Amino acid sequence: MHKEFYYEQIAEYLRINILEGRFKPGEKLPTIREMRQIWNCTSGTIQRAYLELASQGLIISQPGRGTHVADLNKTDPFALRRSGLLHRVENFLDESLNLGYLPAEIEQAVSIGIQKFKPIKADLGNVSGKILRFIGSHDLALEWMATHFNEIIPDIFFSVKYKGSLGGLFALADGSADLTGCHLWDDKSDTYNIPYIQKIFPGEMIALLTLSRRRLGLLLQPGNPLKIYDLPDLTKPGVVFVNRQLGSGTRVWLDARLTEFGIDPAKINGYNNEKNTHMDVAQTIVSGRGFVGLGLEAAALNYGLAFIPLTLERYDLVFRTKKFDGSILLTLQNWLMQESTRNIIDELGGYETNETGRITWINA
Repeated sequence: MHKEFYYEQIAEYLRINILEGRFKPGEKLPTIREMRQIWNCTSGTIQRAYLELASQGLIISQPGRGTHVADLNKTDPFALRRSGLLHRVENFLDESLNLGYLPAEIEQAVSIGIQKFKPIKADLGNVSGKILRFIGSHDLALEWMATHFNEIIPDIFFSVKYKGSLGGLFALADGSADLTGCHLWDDKSDTYNIPYIQKIFPGEMIALLTLSRRRLGLLLQPGNPLKIYDLPDLTKPGVVFVNRQLGSGTRVWLDARLTEFGIDPAKINGYNNEKNTHMDVAQTIVSGRGFVGLGLEAAALNYGLAFIPLTLERYDLVFRTKKFDGSILLTLQNWLMQESTRNIIDELGGYETNETGRITWINA
């Protein structure tokens, strides 16, 4: 723990001893004066440490009777659970910082871990207030946006479900989503998203808010031991491919390119091995259950994989203007236009933000 948060070091010391039973329920803790002498700090620092522990239900301070360890059996279970979790998190952060990781790297790794075990989804029955429902294609920048959405637009719960680009557009069409995200390449026009939107929303005004352009390519085991450099190499003997699910923008691009190369998907070992996110593809390769997959450079960077770029695609957020609060669209645009936001997206790796925040209007 860092010295500039000295009260946290004191609180952490006491918290560990309380949770591990070295300080017993009802036991009186040293006075503020005694603690000040022990820790060689100000009274205010000790008071702040005690206030933090009191807010977590671990200690009780009573005028004239001093400060005692609380009976954990009578402590609010939620506060106790939160305190135990905080103890674990602080240990992890301390260890990670001491190993030289930057706070931004730690935050991103935690976000990826959460996505692995429990994707960001809303239990809508337990949410009060306005809910903004996103169903669409997986993206790491969107993932970051979801975890920080209350900082962008307070008092709105951002519900995220990944169903691929086509699944997202259909969800937007049937009203089960308020917005979606897609990167659907049309081989005939060599453009992204617009031809598909015109087919699904004929005659309707649609707004596309560009999140970013991003590099898509081959994710490979470190060192590329099987010497895979382009899509035709997927048919080599011994190659095990990891695919994206049907309806995802990545799969749409892949299938069009395979047709262009004249490659029969049946000749690709693993073509039917489908994953729902870029991170799932990367994790499968890291685990050794696959040798190559198609995905984002950002996913390769996060898992230490080799990467061969194949295309630069555009990822857009899609809004039906007749059924959407325009103020949210403008707020998101203003946020995306900020230099600090673009820097965050750039730091993910494999992204280009020169078009980030651009709105394209389509009279489908």
